[in-house]
Amino acid sequence: MRFGDPEYFWLLLLLPLLVGFFIWAYQRKQKALGRFARAQVVHKLAPGASLSRQIWKWALFLGFFAFFVAALTRPRFGVQTEMVERRGVDIMVALDVSNSMLAQDIVPNRLDRAKHEIATFIDLLKGDRVGLIVFAGESFVQCPLTLDYGAAKMFLGAVDADWIALQGTALADVIRQSTKAFKTQTRKHKVLLLLSDGEDHEGEAVEAAKEAAAEGVRIYTVGIGSEGGVPIPVNRGGGNVVYKKDRDGNLVMTRLNSAMLEKIALETRGNYFHAGTDLDLTRIYAEIAKMEKRDFGMNKMTVYEERYQIFLAFALTLLLLEFFVPERVKRKEQWRGRFD
Repeated sequence: MRFGDPEYFWLLLLLPLLVGFFIWAYQRKQKALGRFARAQVVHKLAPGASLSRQIWKWALFLGFFAFFVAALTRPRFGVQTEMVERRGVDIMVALDVSNSMLAQDIVPNRLDRAKHEIATFIDLLKGDRVGLIVFAGESFVQCPLTLDYGAAKMFLGAVDADWIALQGTALADVIRQSTKAFKTQTRKHKVLLLLSDGEDHEGEAVEAAKEAAAEGVRIYTVGIGSEGGVPIPVNRGGGNVVYKKDRDGNLVMTRLNSAMLEKIALETRGNYFHAGTDLDLTRIYAEIAKMEKRDFGMNKMTVYEERYQIFLAFALTLLLLEFFVPERVKRKEQWRGRFD
């Protein structure tokens, strides 16, 4: 069995809290009745009250909650094998992981927000191969081109700013590394999606873009961050965060270099997207979707069927039962005008 959204299993941690709440509510109710009258009197006034019925209602509600959470996780079982024709383009996503991407002008910071948007972008792909390159002062391929979007997102989720010791933003190096990663002789169907704040510390980025254009690579650049400049946080451990300073004790500010990223995109007939502090990659996907597609042939694909409906049906059934089960037992007793 597989799960589409396993993170919802964390909601099951609320079950002990619900049990504790039910017990607390029952004890509070009993104390309130005890202030009203003695237990024998309360029993005479409400002879049909049943603790066992209340326990049953609690159990039914807890069962409803557990099955509802199970449905939210989107369980999948039952395998089908299908032959699927794959047509699309090759997309290498280059993600800047330099220290400047830890700036918090985008919540929670530039890097985490970029990872979230890339994951959303991957979910939009249909038949396109996707790969991932991370870079700072140097670059390396984190995930080669693949049709397995789940694997690509897994590699993306593991990316961290501490991965590359050599700091800086070597745009020329990542462009050349990405061009090699396509590994095809064809001079089309190749896209490089480059996300960075554009602070090129090595130079030669425009020249590398010209080389990529000669190989048929179209580069879409995404400028992340504010042009006004923000300080770079440095985690000292134990939750202690300070801001990066130069040798003279002045704060080091990171600014979005839109001009550099725009030049890179123009050299390859791509496009520059000024995300600023409002990062959204769906616009780029709309442009890439218009490109001529490459035929990747027929692929055997294993599909796990969604079975959340079964768990949702159980949850709703238990909720209905809880609603219709009364708290009191019907008893016919004649009022005698006094308590014996």
